[in-house]
Amino acid sequence: MLDIDTQLLRTFVTLAETASFSRTGGLIGRSQSAVSGQLARLEATLGVRLVARDTRNVALTAEGERLLPEARAMVAQADAMLARFRGPEIAGVVRFGSPEDFASAYLPDILGVFAAAHPAVELHVTCQLTLPLIAEYEAGEQDLIVVKQDPGRPYPGARTLWRERLVWVSSAGFRAEARPVPLVLSPAPCVYRARATGTLEAAGWGWLGIYTSPSFAGAVAAVRAGLGAMVMPETMVPQGLVVQDGWPDLAEAEIALLTPPRAPAAVKALAEFVAEKVRR
Repeated sequence: MLDIDTQLLRTFVTLAETASFSRTGGLIGRSQSAVSGQLARLEATLGVRLVARDTRNVALTAEGERLLPEARAMVAQADAMLARFRGPEIAGVVRFGSPEDFASAYLPDILGVFAAAHPAVELHVTCQLTLPLIAEYEAGEQDLIVVKQDPGRPYPGARTLWRERLVWVSSAGFRAEARPVPLVLSPAPCVYRARATGTLEAAGWGWLGIYTSPSFAGAVAAVRAGLGAMVMPETMVPQGLVVQDGWPDLAEAEIALLTPPRAPAAVKALAEFVAEKVRR
C-alpha cells in the first residue's frame, strides 16, 4: 500500500516557495542532493513530474501546481496534530508583532498551525517596521516580537533565530552599471538600509535613494517597475526579480525574537513554536 511521507511534502512545499534546491536545503537542514533525492521519491510515489528544472531555473509543472495546495494543507495538519498532542493545554491572549516581509513569508502558515493546535489562545498580530515594534514592546504593548538586527549589535535579550544571507535584487531590465546606484529603501533606521548604503559607500559606489517605503510589498513593486535595486534576504526574493551578481558582498543580518523574561505560558508557547518552525 502506498503512503505519503509528510517530510517529502514539506520539502516539496519549501522548494515551490524558494524555487531553489540550495535554498531549500538550507531551510530544511539537508544537502542539495538530499533535496533532489526527496523530490525524486515523491515524484516516484505519485507517478508524475512535479518540477521542471534546468541549470538556472526551477518551476512547478502543472501537476506540481495542482499538488501544492494539498501538500501545504497536509503539512499544516500534521504540524497541528503534533503540537496538540506534544504540548500542554494553554489559554490566554498574545500580542505578537513582526516585520511585514517576515510576516508575509512565514507567519500565515506558522500562526495557522499554532491557532489550530491551541484554540484557547487569542492572537493579536501587528505588522510594521522593527523600530516601532521595539518601542511598543518596551512600552508593554507587545508580548512577543520578531526583529531584524545587526549580528554585531544585538538587541538586549534577543533570541537569534537565524542569520540571513542578503542579496542585491532588481528587475530584469535594470541597468546594473548605473552610477550612482538608484536604491529602493526602507525608512531609517533599518538594518537592510544600512547594509545597502554602507556597503556601496565602502566600495566607492555612489547611491541615490529613489524610493522609500515602509512596506515590503510597496518596495518590491517599485523594484519590479525598474525604479531601483533593493537589498533583501536571499530566501525572500520574489519570482520575476533578479539577483545582481558581481556587486559588493553584503554582510549578513539576523532575525531574532524578543520576549519578556517572565512571559505567560501562552507567550512562551508561541515563542517556542515560532522558533521551532522557522529553524525547521
